[in-house]
Amino acid sequence: MLRYLGPGFILSASIVGSGELIATTSLGAEAGFVAMWVILVSCLIKVFVQLEFGKHAIQSGETTFEAINQLPGPKFGKGSWATWLWLAMMLIKPLQVGGIIGGVGLVLNILIPSIPVWIWVVATAPIVSLMIFRWKYRFVEKVSLVMIGLFALFTITCVVGVQYTEFAFSSAQIKEGLSFWNGIPVAYIGVAIAAFGITGVGGDEVMAYNYWLLEKGYAAKTGPRDDSPEWTRRARGWIRVMYWDAFLSMLVYTGMTLAFYILGAAILNAQGLVPQGFETVKTLSRMYTDSLGSWAETAFLIGAFFVLFSTLFSALAAWSRLFSDAFGAVGWIDYQDPKSRAKAIAGFAFFFPALWAVLFFFFKDPVFMVLVGGAITAAILILVVLAAIHFRYFRLPASLKPSFGYDFGFWISAVSIAALAVIAVYKAIEKFSAGS
Repeated sequence: MLRYLGPGFILSASIVGSGELIATTSLGAEAGFVAMWVILVSCLIKVFVQLEFGKHAIQSGETTFEAINQLPGPKFGKGSWATWLWLAMMLIKPLQVGGIIGGVGLVLNILIPSIPVWIWVVATAPIVSLMIFRWKYRFVEKVSLVMIGLFALFTITCVVGVQYTEFAFSSAQIKEGLSFWNGIPVAYIGVAIAAFGITGVGGDEVMAYNYWLLEKGYAAKTGPRDDSPEWTRRARGWIRVMYWDAFLSMLVYTGMTLAFYILGAAILNAQGLVPQGFETVKTLSRMYTDSLGSWAETAFLIGAFFVLFSTLFSALAAWSRLFSDAFGAVGWIDYQDPKSRAKAIAGFAFFFPALWAVLFFFFKDPVFMVLVGGAITAAILILVVLAAIHFRYFRLPASLKPSFGYDFGFWISAVSIAALAVIAVYKAIEKFSAGS
């Protein structure tokens, strides 16, 4: 079982990046400890939807859009309404990763000021492309694990270190942060919604999970479905491995997320510092210099580079597969043909980093870009929830029916995500009305 863990940790490399380093700390910097429960719930509650996608991939062997393209409802050409809706929402999502590639450039510029930010961004784009366009699953998994592990160790050290400074936090503050019945001040609801959408597994991470399970061999070792007792035994066994993979990786990114939030609430909020614009990285570095000393800035910058670059790396690996699969679903390419699929993945591997760089040069505000992307990620989760419900109640073999406890958790997850969407739409309309 241990040898087959890994798909969930690739998601962690994507999760522990923009969400944790930028969105989570921004929420902590603005709201203090009072909204910490939002981050915790965000990480814990969405995993059931991820599990349902994973189960479907294992028992059916279908890619993400092979499955989503079969959702009930109208089709437009070869693509279902769900596939086209995802493609439409993903027109905005590149803003998020554009903020991340900009963050990489800002970090490197602080480390080596003689080279301007724009050169670092332009250099980063082709480097990440070259790392993805031909490399397979094993390479993606190993790089993800190394990058996330090093920065996780450093960040947890900082949380311990802050207790020996003037910014030490108390158990009462932690208790306040975990008391969801206290609510969230109205001024911070918008940031909290974006943070909910971007922390933990987001819609695109859930959808990408299928590819990593398939490439790791979970479905292949289960075998084509024939509903025999032997097939059911194999399917249940690999679903159990997938449960361990998902829950262990959830513990990793939940712990990391809380660590980032605590640093933002304890250090940045206490000083009235909020990460913004080109000062984002400098402001974030205060979490480390104020807890460990001035020497920690260089260490933080090196760590921040790896955590942001890991998000670029894993996001590009996922997006190149997702878009190739979606294009196959609508009939633009033949995704089942290995040569056609490889060509499409390679093409997207070079296209998206260039797009992300251009978007950063236009908007120039990593925090804004990441939070906008977080709001879209929350919206994509609605589509993911609808698909997960369909997989659970219309596509899952009776022999693989889960326990009552699992279904209870699944529905809590689904209802929570739906409630988030309603609030997000309301806030968006309210903001638009105020602006007009």
